[in-house]
Amino acid sequence: MDPEYEHRLLRQINIQNDNLSPVENEKSPSQNKKTKDASTDNIKADGLAYSALLKNELLGAGIEKIQDPQTEDRRLQPSTPEKRSLFTYSLNTKRLSPDDGTNISPYSLSPVSNKSQKLLRSPRKPTRKISKIPFKVLDAPELQDDFYLNLVDWSSLNVLSVGLGTCVYLWSACTSQVTRLCDLSVEGDSVTSVGWSERGNLVAVGTHKGYVQIWDAGAGKKLFALEGHTARVGALAWNADQLSSGSRDRMILQRDVRTPPLQSERRLQGHRQEVCGLKWSTDHQLLASGGNDNKLLVWNHSSLSPVQTYMDHLAAVKAIAWSPHQHGLLASGGGTADRCIRFWNTLTSQPLQCMDTGSQVCNLAWSKHANELVSTHGYSQNQILVWKYPALTQVAKLTGHSYRVLYLAMSPDGEAIVTGAGDETLRFWNVFSKTRSTKVRTHFQNSIQHPPWICKIINQGSASFVSGICISFKSLHQDTVTSSYY
Repeated sequence: MDPEYEHRLLRQINIQNDNLSPVENEKSPSQNKKTKDASTDNIKADGLAYSALLKNELLGAGIEKIQDPQTEDRRLQPSTPEKRSLFTYSLNTKRLSPDDGTNISPYSLSPVSNKSQKLLRSPRKPTRKISKIPFKVLDAPELQDDFYLNLVDWSSLNVLSVGLGTCVYLWSACTSQVTRLCDLSVEGDSVTSVGWSERGNLVAVGTHKGYVQIWDAGAGKKLFALEGHTARVGALAWNADQLSSGSRDRMILQRDVRTPPLQSERRLQGHRQEVCGLKWSTDHQLLASGGNDNKLLVWNHSSLSPVQTYMDHLAAVKAIAWSPHQHGLLASGGGTADRCIRFWNTLTSQPLQCMDTGSQVCNLAWSKHANELVSTHGYSQNQILVWKYPALTQVAKLTGHSYRVLYLAMSPDGEAIVTGAGDETLRFWNVFSKTRSTKVRTHFQNSIQHPPWICKIINQGSASFVSGICISFKSLHQDTVTSSYY
């Protein structure tokens, strides 16, 4: 090829790439900046693909895939190619080897070469990589293997609450301090659910006998106990100062914690079996409930009857999650006989999508930062899956629990999750970010001195996993017991 013609051709390609710019809309400056950055990235990727395609067809570059935009930018700069005729007026008579992608087969219906076809089929963005190793593992003795309970929750103040047998323990993600909040063994009761208030100062504790205790986490003090249920309380959901509780007695009670303890605000009756899932929508207007009767019900503030009833699941509905990105979008998961994640438009009461996951769906949670959600599973895979919505493509599969992954909670910054299982472990995963956040939102202050239960990491190596855990606690006879796990 004539060097001058080649130089003009490549210069024209670069001019076309430089002239492509996004059009700003009449939004706020911050929104315009985000839109401009996203549009610039997309246009730059298109320009690089266009340049690579022209180099393949005109200069025989043999580019099959564009990986890093900066690297490709340098690679696609003008260079002296191998000598080759620009136009071919006769068929190439040599036999094409399987590795030869620079020529067009006489039997191909495509107007471009094999390598250009691979280039056009290559993904524009590389798949986001999620670490398959938990960055922290904590021992959780007596964590029950019961599908209908909800024993793990993460507060807005970065404190994890865990119900273990008759006790509730608090673990501060800021200081790694563990304290025992309460022990129900004196009352002959056990913990069946825990739930933090939105401000993170109060924690509700559901019990096997049907009580709902409200605790001040900072002071380590029980404020009061709510009665009303006649069986265990397995599901809790806060909505500002209102607390909803679901029980095996098939009832949902909604109460304002600022009113006298015995005053019940609303009694919602719609399930025919145990209520095992409760979630308020992100706009605080709708409450979704799931039960062992395979029903998913949606309630509002004004009615004592469900405004929507979904009966498509074939097993108990415990996994419920409202999308923070799309108003009215609700996801739900069914138990062992169902195995499906279903999506609903609660604005129109219409079903949207259904996906068979192949195993019991125990929990669902949406990412705060991307249109993705995570699901945890029981029989028979015991795995954690990350999905992209609405394509429902699997982003990652995490394994490690040897029992059903029955418990799930998300960190307040939305970057990490913690999972719990009947194998008596809590595992922390970086799911919705590339690197673990080191920001500390606030420090948890606890007035309880000399905590009776201490959990600490013995050795955390450079590979970001815990190699040992030491647990010390005082028994009922005040004997100190220490256990180490490796």
